[in-house]
Amino acid sequence: MTVIKPEWTIYRSRGEQELFQEVSWQEVEHGSSADSIDSIVVKLDAAQRGQVIDGFGASFTDSSAYLMNQVLDEAQREEAMVRLFDAERGIGLSVLRNPMGASDYARSLYSYDDLPEGEADPELARFSIAHDEADIIPLIQRAMELNPDVKLMASPWSAPGWMKTSGSMLGGQLKPEYYGAYADYFVRYIQAYGKHGLPIHAVTPQNEALYEPLHYPSMLMPADVQTVFIRDHLKPALLRAGLGTKILCYDHNWDRPDYPLEVLEGAGDAVDGVAWHWYGGEPAAQSEVWQAVPGKEVHFTEGSGGDWIPPFEQAFSNVMRTGIEILRNHSQSFVLWNMALDEHKGPTVPGFGQSTCRGIVQVNQSDGELTYTLDYYALAHFSKVIRPGAVRIGSDCAEPDIRSAAFLNPDGKLAVVLFNDSEQDRKITLELPAPEVAHGNQQQAEVRHVLLEAKSAMSLLRQAALPS
Repeated sequence: MTVIKPEWTIYRSRGEQELFQEVSWQEVEHGSSADSIDSIVVKLDAAQRGQVIDGFGASFTDSSAYLMNQVLDEAQREEAMVRLFDAERGIGLSVLRNPMGASDYARSLYSYDDLPEGEADPELARFSIAHDEADIIPLIQRAMELNPDVKLMASPWSAPGWMKTSGSMLGGQLKPEYYGAYADYFVRYIQAYGKHGLPIHAVTPQNEALYEPLHYPSMLMPADVQTVFIRDHLKPALLRAGLGTKILCYDHNWDRPDYPLEVLEGAGDAVDGVAWHWYGGEPAAQSEVWQAVPGKEVHFTEGSGGDWIPPFEQAFSNVMRTGIEILRNHSQSFVLWNMALDEHKGPTVPGFGQSTCRGIVQVNQSDGELTYTLDYYALAHFSKVIRPGAVRIGSDCAEPDIRSAAFLNPDGKLAVVLFNDSEQDRKITLELPAPEVAHGNQQQAEVRHVLLEAKSAMSLLRQAALPS
């Protein structure tokens, strides 16, 4: 019996003119093993097993959903949805983390229970997700038709104003007398989405709980408050309603690992994991908390590109290097921010000021033009080859500028993502685990050689070898 040499699919980005292009081994290979003496070795170890991946994605904010559902025409919208969510014809995004109510990227301030000033609705008699039924829900439904693996997460930027010390969706804290009502608000949201065939996989109690801007929806929620809210109100409310939705705490930057550690200690089994953002600190914080409290999930739920990092090379490199490090630090997901923004980097809530964020796609309100940004192609390097259910395996390199992440997909395919973060072209020797074959045949490890140019990215997908 002979073994068919495994087939490979390779995608490469090496500058603005070559983004996520499929290439052949002949185009990337740098020669025989004799030519690899000065190579940098990246060794994969299938015996090392890490986290199981949920996927990669972004957010259907109010602004994103409006642009895609109302500004794009039907043909453009379908093209975009296929290219975003279809695993074969597109890049197979599989995680959506959506705001519960208005965020900074919304056309107006709204919650699901808005009332005139001075009124309250603790029974949530006027609760409604009608706002989301116009644009957000139809897009999520289409995404799930294109990719049944899509998982939905939800995060509020603010409770309804009447529940808060500020009396509005801008700033303030949740009043203790409304902890129970706010927990029920989550239940009603999850149930309402469920009626549309959209199961909510996980929620966080508050987006960026330590940040209290007054020019877009926000709510301060210190760690001791979040602990009590999750342990004594949110988790019991979900259980009473028979809902298995997971609860992720924190949902803020890497620079305050003390916050999730306090919540995990105080709320215990009521918390399923921790959600992180990239606007401060380092990805190693994910591992710090994961090691301190074993068994809790790690998720990366928001990171936006924008004008603060100059395009093109620096911005693309930031997504690649940070995405790889996020995965190497135990995260099951890698979620950017707005799925779509317009040519003015909006729309934003009234009074927001100048936006500097970048969407996964750009939809021009002036002429309806649709373009795919560098974030789309950077995400593609992960989501196209690392599929939901993939398990991370070891990938080690002595050179810190050669960044790597490797996974075994549920179908047996091996996925490797490489990024050369140096200013020089590098020869890479990939030491790969042997392809699995039937009948217990033992195969030697496979060695491959590639040229990884400066600041270039490469994603490789190996078909499992089959006996002939």
